[in-house]
Amino acid sequence: MPKEKEDKMNFLIRNALVSFFFIQIIFVDRGLGLNKDDCKESKCSRHGPAIRFPFRIKGLQPDHCAYPEVGFDLSCTEKKETVLVLPNSVKLLVKTIDYASQVIHASDPENCLPRQLSNLNLSASPFQYLELDQNTQSHVLFNCTWRKNPFFQVPCLSAPNYQVYIFSSTIRIDSPDLMYCTKMYDVSLPENMIFSNDYVLQLTWFNPSCGSCAIQGKYCRLKANNTQPETECSGELKRITWAAPKFLVTGIIFGMLLVVLMGFALYRIYIFDKIEKEYQSRIEKFLDDYKAFKPGRYSYSDIKRITNQFKEELGKGAYGTVFKGKLSDEILVAVKVLNNSKGNGEEFVNEVRTIGRIHHANVVRFIGFCADGFRRALVYEYLPNDSLEKFISSADAKNHFLGWKRLQDIAVGAAKGIEYLHQGCNQRILHFDIKPQNILLDHNFNPKISDFGLAKLCSKDQSAVSMTTARGTIGYIAPEVFSRNFGNVSFKSDVYSFGMLVLEMVGGRKSVDGKNEKGHIYFPEWIYNLLEVGEDLRLEFEEEEDAMIAKKLAIVGLWCSQWNPVDRPTMKSVIQMLEGEGDNLSVPPNPFSSVNPRRMNARIQRYVEHDLGAILETE
Repeated sequence: MPKEKEDKMNFLIRNALVSFFFIQIIFVDRGLGLNKDDCKESKCSRHGPAIRFPFRIKGLQPDHCAYPEVGFDLSCTEKKETVLVLPNSVKLLVKTIDYASQVIHASDPENCLPRQLSNLNLSASPFQYLELDQNTQSHVLFNCTWRKNPFFQVPCLSAPNYQVYIFSSTIRIDSPDLMYCTKMYDVSLPENMIFSNDYVLQLTWFNPSCGSCAIQGKYCRLKANNTQPETECSGELKRITWAAPKFLVTGIIFGMLLVVLMGFALYRIYIFDKIEKEYQSRIEKFLDDYKAFKPGRYSYSDIKRITNQFKEELGKGAYGTVFKGKLSDEILVAVKVLNNSKGNGEEFVNEVRTIGRIHHANVVRFIGFCADGFRRALVYEYLPNDSLEKFISSADAKNHFLGWKRLQDIAVGAAKGIEYLHQGCNQRILHFDIKPQNILLDHNFNPKISDFGLAKLCSKDQSAVSMTTARGTIGYIAPEVFSRNFGNVSFKSDVYSFGMLVLEMVGGRKSVDGKNEKGHIYFPEWIYNLLEVGEDLRLEFEEEEDAMIAKKLAIVGLWCSQWNPVDRPTMKSVIQMLEGEGDNLSVPPNPFSSVNPRRMNARIQRYVEHDLGAILETE
């Protein structure tokens, strides 16, 4: 991100934080209603207890706001908690104040009242325990190391090797219960409070008596001009009104939300810009190293001019859209404009690196590329007869039938292109996406392999390829690409894809479907069944030579699509089989006639379902 953009973002964030803190100050100072000049009902926090006569908030309200007796002063902590201070500096947190019943509910900050109230004497305060009965008496705490009975145990004072028990102060010191016990201190507290883990202390006061005023919904206050502190009821109790009106609170919340959204949006822009710059830098570095191959480089405006503003679309794939274009009146091209949302630049680099160094009659010719900012495109020779898919898998494939001799020539040409990728380059190129859509046909129906976005380079002596995820198109992916239980990924994976392509050429159906018209049988299994019983392929042939070609293609397809990579031939052997007479070709072993064909069929069927996800490598 440019420095001025980063400075601007930091300025906005700082202003947002400052505004937020000012809003907090206004909200606290005004919203809490803590006015030092009057005795209005107040709170330490929004959810804290209401504080009014006979209490006051010490330091924030005048002395005359409280009843003139020691003990009615409350304090607000930094955490906005309401605190009551009892004799001997015992501090309790006030949870609620019931003015009608004149009862305070308080708790110990550390949730252990017996420890803090060990020396408390409520006679020195205006408060008494609410439960005035025989259970409120003096008790003694003992540390007894031998006792295991939880009865009479004080939970919050005890530890695994340190048990504290409470006994009545009337217990005899020579009692057997006190053997191996050491006295700690006296405590005056209701027994039910000591034995409970929920230490909420209920204190009541009798003077001043203001409960009747609260019941009537009125304030309680001292009578004016009286020598004795007498009280009276006055006015109507009103709910605490916060200084900020509703529309102001709504505006504050909306403003804070807007600041958060702006900050999040700026952060996302910053991250996206940073990632894109990294991708762009990596692509530029690659292209600098690639200059030796002298490819054509075009700007994005050139691409728009070549495609006539992307007027004629030829097709669309996962990584981009292909448009028809013109370099000149004589030279037509196909321009593949890549999506920025997919591939993160890897598909672009992969295809340029791979196809840019290939020169073969059966591989589509790469003309140039565009890497203009974040816009990326690839320019290829234009092939007028579209892809092989149009002639073998479309709804009107019968009307586009090319003839068995031409289908054989297409299979041979595609096999030569793949064999060149495997053996004819300095590095072996594995395509990993051999399928009819990627076999393009020129004006003479010569096949050319295209789309190297998933290709992988490796050395020729490398017997296996490391992969982290499956890649390719369902129906054409070799089993070992999904699971290493079938073997290692290698150039034999392309052989499998080619085999499925050839079988599709024979049957005129999508191998991804894997079904015939009569049932849910796997397509290669259907061909095995026909060949094993000596039947023809149930296809219509005009000449006997056509039947021989179809059978030869079927057998080659079955050899190439063996589940075990070791059983598949190399592409060089495939070419020899395709160019031979075919009389001496034997049908490969049928894996579907195994001991448990149903299980085997179900196993392979998993790999031809549309919703099958990529399986992570387990190497």
